[in-house]
Amino acid sequence: MINGGTQQYEPIAVSDESTVVSEFPLGKGRSTAYQSEAQLENEFIRQLQSQAYEYLPIKTEEELVCNLRRQIERLNDITFSDGEWKQFFGTCISDSKDSIVEKTKRIQQEQVQLLTRDDGSTKNVRLLDTDRIHNNRLQVINQYEAVVAADSTNSSSSKPKRLNRYDVTILVNGLPLVHIELKRRGVELRQAFNQIDRYQRDSFWADSGLFEYVQLFVISNGTLTKYYSNTVRSSHLNEARTRFKPSMRKTSNSYSFTSWWADAKNQTIRDLLDFTQTFFAKHTLLNILTKYCVFDVDKKLLVMRPYQIAAVEQILQRIKVSDSDLKRLGKTDAGGYIWHATGSGKTLTSFKAAQLIQAQPDVDKVLFVVDRKDLDYQTMREYDKFEKGAANSNQSTTILRQQLEDTKSGIIITTVQKLSRFVTSNAMHSVYDKRCVIIFDECHRSQFGKMHADITRSFKRYHLFGFTGTPIFTENASTSRSQLGKMTTEQVFGDKLHAYTIVDAINDKNVLPFRIDYINTVKGGGAITNKSVAAIDTECALLDPKRIQAVVGYIREHFDQKTRRRDNYRLSPSTNLKHGFNSIFAVASINAAKAYYAEFVEQQKNLPSMEQLKIGLIYSYSPNEDLADGQLDEEHFETEQLPQSDRDFLEYAINDYNACFKTNFDTSADKFQNYYKDISQRLKNRDLDLVIVVNMFLTGFDATTLNTLWLDKKLRSHGLLQAYSRTNRILNSIKSYGNIVSFRNLDSETNEALALFGNEDALSIAILPPFDKIDEKYRQRTAELKNRFQHGEPIIGEAEQRAFVVLFSEILKLRNVLVSFDKFEDDKYLSEREFQDYQSTYLEHHQHYQEKCKNDREHINDDLCFEIELIKQVEINVDYILMLVEESRKSAPLTGDPKLKETVLRAVAASPTLRDKRDLIKEFVENISGQQEGDVRHYWRSFVNSQKESELDKIIREHNLMADATKQFMENAFRDDGVPETGTEINAVLPPMSRFVKKSQRDEKKRTVLDLLIAFFTRFKELG
Repeated sequence: MINGGTQQYEPIAVSDESTVVSEFPLGKGRSTAYQSEAQLENEFIRQLQSQAYEYLPIKTEEELVCNLRRQIERLNDITFSDGEWKQFFGTCISDSKDSIVEKTKRIQQEQVQLLTRDDGSTKNVRLLDTDRIHNNRLQVINQYEAVVAADSTNSSSSKPKRLNRYDVTILVNGLPLVHIELKRRGVELRQAFNQIDRYQRDSFWADSGLFEYVQLFVISNGTLTKYYSNTVRSSHLNEARTRFKPSMRKTSNSYSFTSWWADAKNQTIRDLLDFTQTFFAKHTLLNILTKYCVFDVDKKLLVMRPYQIAAVEQILQRIKVSDSDLKRLGKTDAGGYIWHATGSGKTLTSFKAAQLIQAQPDVDKVLFVVDRKDLDYQTMREYDKFEKGAANSNQSTTILRQQLEDTKSGIIITTVQKLSRFVTSNAMHSVYDKRCVIIFDECHRSQFGKMHADITRSFKRYHLFGFTGTPIFTENASTSRSQLGKMTTEQVFGDKLHAYTIVDAINDKNVLPFRIDYINTVKGGGAITNKSVAAIDTECALLDPKRIQAVVGYIREHFDQKTRRRDNYRLSPSTNLKHGFNSIFAVASINAAKAYYAEFVEQQKNLPSMEQLKIGLIYSYSPNEDLADGQLDEEHFETEQLPQSDRDFLEYAINDYNACFKTNFDTSADKFQNYYKDISQRLKNRDLDLVIVVNMFLTGFDATTLNTLWLDKKLRSHGLLQAYSRTNRILNSIKSYGNIVSFRNLDSETNEALALFGNEDALSIAILPPFDKIDEKYRQRTAELKNRFQHGEPIIGEAEQRAFVVLFSEILKLRNVLVSFDKFEDDKYLSEREFQDYQSTYLEHHQHYQEKCKNDREHINDDLCFEIELIKQVEINVDYILMLVEESRKSAPLTGDPKLKETVLRAVAASPTLRDKRDLIKEFVENISGQQEGDVRHYWRSFVNSQKESELDKIIREHNLMADATKQFMENAFRDDGVPETGTEINAVLPPMSRFVKKSQRDEKKRTVLDLLIAFFTRFKELG
């Protein structure tokens, strides 16, 4: 019974039960009374207490450190002397040089630290017991007060101090490892996320920096609750600090990488009370912290999602059950398969499974078996990312044999081809009698037929597990002669251990939905219409030159629209600006691939290089090039078996590729495999626009930059969904769906595939609504915008301003989807001028609330969700302004367009990056009006250079900077695309100072100068 209350909670018992509950009955009979944030917090803490958490009234750093000392002593059964504790705390816990990364590594990988005792002896001291998790003590505190300087960017500032109060924190052995931020019911959940974002900027580093040990964050408004790792916060902080990169687009919306908790049936557990009973069950939380986080080689902490944890534990449970019934070994009863939708993090799940299986005392070997190209070019790198050296790339069966015989080699990653050759040439090897766990990646692959049978016939005491996004059922089992009968995934691997379908993944926003266009190809005139009608059904007609010409013409005409080529973003702060996404063109045969490539070359041969699409072509020998039932067959790397004409054409295409990218590939065995690797990397890096394939890249290949699949190929069942799923990886807010453009009518095949691999609701969830429905919603929202917020009239009052921001954000999102429809040629509800004016108002509010948050840090306006990235995708830039000026001079060569200045300033006001350059652009437009001849861009460059020099000279004079050093410093900044905020270069710029000047004064001067130079850089960087 809760103190002073009437509601009783049944805690999840402390035991070795599953981390993810099998099924959780969601709470019923909740109170309907209003609940304040304080009441929500108190109820949450009471529930934690009922689940055996100890509540501590800790509010200050001194109290936090004292408790930490007691808990470390308790865990390790030692007593520190004051000197020992000071030394241990200062070097092993709160070293001022340590960042979030070092502290995370300490919790995840280096839980045992070395204590030097007063007598000179040493002792291992645990911060966390990962072997016996219930030796760790869980405590809860709330309203902890972090004391920080008012100027949080300068910890040495002498400005007045202030407090940040944190909602609720979970201490594990005294260390704050989980932080919970709460908002009252009815408040947008994102507010809690942004509150943590503010704390990480302002105060988590403060005091002894103990709050930088937080591994997991939980955010809740009572009704909705999510969790995420500190990587999201750390990455977000790094992006925020990169102020000298004004053109940087965030690679992802950090909030979108928060996760729902769920039971094993993928029913999300959203209410805070239900979430607390499950996620905060002591064994669950400790398991997540000690087993189900991965600190990868990129220094990022990945926390697994519930479906990943459930799958791993089902595998471990199946192995454990076999311990008591050894007769299961070598049979399907000892294994099973995991059905997790493509794109849901299968590699992380399989890695963690292999890692935990390896730790089982009775397991001798863990073999992770993949297809050759997956090992060489994707899985290998991803496994190595999770743990350096985990993926031992064996180049031959000799090395594989050495690894199988090496007792220290616990996890072996190999290809199905090499393992098959090994068992063929080593009939009586001793490894066959060892207890082996064999995990097959992409176990729907057809080629695993005979090879799979050879492997399972040789090994005797094995557990066999398969991972797939599209299992083989009776309905989609192949009837091809190349396969061993009509085998289903269950017949080969055993029971389905866990499922997480594409419907689950889209509902959880772990992958994107699809948008499909069926383009009719009409023989005769060669024209293409947008009607969803049946395609011409004879392969001969489909290869008609007129049809090939029309399809290529359609792709070229609509490429920018479908792949969002006007939209800009960066894959990371260090990469160049990317323009839109890229695509794969899947065709029915090698002959079709050759015809399409030749037509692209023909249609682009007279275009300027900037207007040409960068196109790749790849295919290889396949014994069943186009399966009769529309399923995908596996292509091999054996180009030697290609007919000579096909190989010659591939050489011709590779030579084009070499000329474009300054490479040196051909169709010989090794170089062709490197060609495949290079294409895959250039697709991932958005260096290629389009790659023409037959079967390659349609399964198992992940590239977040891919958003479009052009399709002139019959597909069905798992092959269809695998191909579609190349396009729906999450990248950023611009990429809101996977785009499928099919030149064959696959409507019924798509519906059947979604029904087979989803559920009865799959079609409505996985496929975006048609144009008419989205367009109608857009019409309604724009009508509401015009009626409620009259054009040109100020928006009075904070409530109305917030309503405007929310409404216009929704309009931006709808427009983001509509622009890639062929039907959406011009916006018939908002004129270009109206859209610009509303966008200007939107940006004005964005700037206002940004300034408000800076000046009044206690007032948080996080519920204002500004879609700035969606505005930047159609950014007005300098080229556009110069084009307006040039057109004005052409239309009125003597007088110029009198409305030019008005038009330009309206466009500038609608641009996030040109708004602070309004005065420069205005002055240029006024000056150019009298210049009727000459190159506009020449005038612009001269004008910018003159202004740039003048403004830098002014900064140098007013702040007494070293002139030559300052000019060189800024020249380097423009060359390197950023002002360095660390290092010694800035010291040469600063004026001479007396050695008696306080360090805080020198630091303040340095910060002031840096801010001025960063602002100068930002002002002129975009002006080119």
